[in-house]
Amino acid sequence: MGNVIEVIRDIGASADQIYAAISDVARMGEWSEECCGGKWHEGFDGPVVGATFDGFNRNGEFEWTTQGKVIAAEPGRAFAFECSMMDFHYSTWGYRIEPTESGCTVTEWSEDLRPESVLEFSAQVSGIDDRTARNRETMSLTLERLAGALEH
Repeated sequence: MGNVIEVIRDIGASADQIYAAISDVARMGEWSEECCGGKWHEGFDGPVVGATFDGFNRNGEFEWTTQGKVIAAEPGRAFAFECSMMDFHYSTWGYRIEPTESGCTVTEWSEDLRPESVLEFSAQVSGIDDRTARNRETMSLTLERLAGALEH
């Protein structure tokens, strides 16, 4: 098991609204600091288990594309996907949605599966030396932006 990070935030929106937003890979750039959006691969037009997509990422002058594969697509409850580059599954990302009296508690999580042997290459591609700290920071910002978009 890799390094798992979780960030939790209450959002004053329905579980269906939250799920629709986080599972629309094309819109991820609206909330994410690093992911600029995504595009479903041919044959897929939405979040179903097994669907694949490209995720477009940016950190300053660094840009890279990853391939995602949906592993959980439960409307109003959970969305998760594996991230790969050059056929190497290096992380898994997901969201859990739990209804509350005033909206939902949303947990964004990621599991870093990179072995030590690829950390230098990863930093060269992304310009990010401390992936754990960066993910924690950007996950908090993603949930903040998501709340701002859905609570208005």
